[in-house]
Amino acid sequence: MENLEKLITEVQMKNQMLQNIAMQKQTLMIQSKELEQALEEVEKSDGDLYKLVGPILMKTDKTSVKNDLDEKKDDIDIKVKSMEKQEKKLSDQITENQKVLQDMINRGGKAGE
Repeated sequence: MENLEKLITEVQMKNQMLQNIAMQKQTLMIQSKELEQALEEVEKSDGDLYKLVGPILMKTDKTSVKNDLDEKKDDIDIKVKSMEKQEKKLSDQITENQKVLQDMINRGGKAGE
């Protein structure tokens, strides 16, 4: 029964990790969408652009703002892809553990008999 309890705990931990990754990924996807909207506004802009640098606003050129936003968006997109890979890996592990759990339950709590 000890193996069964360990496996149940492991599945619960992995499910919690999966939920945490999903929440982080959602936050990053929101940030990515905000950056896309900012990029659209920069493209539409014909006037002066200002960039927040610490506690002050500094006048800057359109290309510089666009490059900064593109770079931030690329970084976020890379993080999202990494999290998607982690999600897939954890999901696969959970599925495998659930199969083992079911097998253990069917065999009376002993692995591999």
